[in-house]
Amino acid sequence: MTPFQPSEPYDWDALLALINRAFAGMEGRIEPPSSLYMMTAQDLATHQGEVWVIGQPARACMLLTPAPRALYLGKLSVDPPWQRKGYAHRLITLAEARARALGLPALELQSRIELVENHAIFFALGFEQTGATTHPGFDSPTSLTFTKKL
Repeated sequence: MTPFQPSEPYDWDALLALINRAFAGMEGRIEPPSSLYMMTAQDLATHQGEVWVIGQPARACMLLTPAPRALYLGKLSVDPPWQRKGYAHRLITLAEARARALGLPALELQSRIELVENHAIFFALGFEQTGATTHPGFDSPTSLTFTKKL
């Protein structure tokens, strides 16, 4: 299946539901809770970067947002029944191509400290841990920043 950018009319509610299913495993594991719970289907429809989807109905997706030094890869999501089938790898490969097309030298993403299984996947895909951030009200880092130089 080839990744595509959805166009209107599109079922943004179904895409948001996929993202929620993909991120459900972190519920109760991360602190503070994910900002995902504040995201709406309208936020996806009006995302200021690029939205990419695999499958109809959607099996996987990602949000890309250009920044000055890197292309930010957010909400990388694979519906649980389709995990471990190469969809995340296919989307990251596409993100690399998009970064190059936009003249950006790297991909960047963030992952919560507690999600060590995700960190292992990012390391295996060539990302390096390049930083850490702390949510307001916390005394120690809550998220790690990962960068893949292209």
